[in-house]
Amino acid sequence: MKRIFSKLVPEVLILVAAALLVTQPALRGTARGLATVFPFTVVAAALLLGWRFNRSRLVFATALLALTEYLVLSGLDTPRDRLLFHAMTFLLPINLALVALLPERGTLTPAGLLRWVLLGVQVLLVVFIARAFPDKALKLLTTHVLPARLTSWTPMQQPSIIAFIAIAVLLVMAWLREPQSPVRGYFYALIAVFAALSWRAAGPGQQIWLATAGLILVIAVIEASYLMAYRDSLTELPGRRALNEALPRLSGQFTVAMVDVDHFKRFNDTYGHDAGDHVLRLVAARLAQAPGGGTAYRYGGEEFALVFPGKGQEECLPHLEELRETVETSRFTMRRRFRPRVPKPKADKGRKSRQAITITVSIGVAERNHRDTSPDQVVQAADKALYRAKEAGRNRVST
Repeated sequence: MKRIFSKLVPEVLILVAAALLVTQPALRGTARGLATVFPFTVVAAALLLGWRFNRSRLVFATALLALTEYLVLSGLDTPRDRLLFHAMTFLLPINLALVALLPERGTLTPAGLLRWVLLGVQVLLVVFIARAFPDKALKLLTTHVLPARLTSWTPMQQPSIIAFIAIAVLLVMAWLREPQSPVRGYFYALIAVFAALSWRAAGPGQQIWLATAGLILVIAVIEASYLMAYRDSLTELPGRRALNEALPRLSGQFTVAMVDVDHFKRFNDTYGHDAGDHVLRLVAARLAQAPGGGTAYRYGGEEFALVFPGKGQEECLPHLEELRETVETSRFTMRRRFRPRVPKPKADKGRKSRQAITITVSIGVAERNHRDTSPDQVVQAADKALYRAKEAGRNRVST
């Protein structure tokens, strides 16, 4: 439940706040006042973060949102205005998806300039079509695939709605495939943009929703920067820096366990570094689910740390022994590409291309006591206990 909740905050809270702001009559005055400064503040923050953190995607997305705001505030009084609106609502989700899924290539690099050119070409092409073939283009963009009454609640036409739904599904699939990717922010921003374009009256409501989309993207960049600094990208566990900041905040009783993958260097030499990374991820997954309420950290290399706040050593030992047994009894399956390069006997040619291996860990445990009072001393004591576990034959818990 905690993991699911963490995926919803803060984006869902921001969307809920924006919805309340633009729909509650008592807040309309606040919304009008906020609409005069909120968009400019978000654009300034986005451009500053995009430049300082070298996040070109944020800059491109902000440009798209600014262009969208300009078009929607221009009104839909003439057929040409309506054509531009429908073209924009159709192209916007596609462009946001491209920004979200394409890798960072800089803002003013050759690849970045190419993206600016692509955006400019789209604008010029839409303007040209609006002048040369306005009737045909408007008819195409307002085609009804479903009964009109199903989409009468929004000024957007069905091709645009279908584009939004298709892009939303695409972003969710990309998000599920890479949970730590920035795609999550773009998915929630897409929801805010959809709400803005579904707003019938041009004005503060649309401005608030579009600025909310930009704010979500700004927060996504800040969160991504935090993860880069404090979370290990290989194992997705908190890293050494996170541990160093968490330890001084501990007070009272606590226990630290240092965990080391046995014979990891030999495994790396035999199967290769890709296989070693695979094993580290699998071990990290077991540590993240360790019993006893401990928090797992990637300490460095093949070494991990488990911190048990408010628990003594004797209370933690059964949980650590259970963890050691869980790792030992887990089936780690190595694919063929991880196998050592040795000639394959003819008799083995019909066998499956997977090989199960056993991974074990050694664990050293120490608690805060009258001798080891500081967190650093407890970590050092746990490290010495880990050394004793290795000296005693590995695959054991030592104090």
